[in-house]
Amino acid sequence: MYMNNSEKEAIETALLWLGEGFNKRDRKILVDLMHFPHVRLWNNQFSIFNSEEEFLKGFDLQTQKLEQEGWTHTVTKDIQAVQSDESKVHLLLLQSTRNKDDIEIENFQTLWIMTKIDGKWGIKFRSSFVAGSSQISEITT
Repeated sequence: MYMNNSEKEAIETALLWLGEGFNKRDRKILVDLMHFPHVRLWNNQFSIFNSEEEFLKGFDLQTQKLEQEGWTHTVTKDIQAVQSDESKVHLLLLQSTRNKDDIEIENFQTLWIMTKIDGKWGIKFRSSFVAGSSQISEITT
């Protein structure tokens, strides 16, 4: 399947955010690979993170909830660019949350909108069908 450079770069950024940021719970990588304001749609509720600081406010609580669920990492089972231009890419991902024995806890679909701002790719919007823990902001609509 042919991918243009924008799609390749957006996918590389998404996988880096997941593998090195989210799975390793690395705050710096997470916020460095996001664009703010950042929007999250989960459980039919929009959360808006206007800054890195707002996003990181719920980080420790999310980590605690994930650990209570037995989560140790998330695996990307599939990732596809479904729409793109040179500064925006829509990605469909199939994710699998796993425990320490690499046994699946849950799999879910998610849509991410990646944007290229000032020459840098980052996640601008995430919408997931995950039932487990998700990070939400105090600013919701």
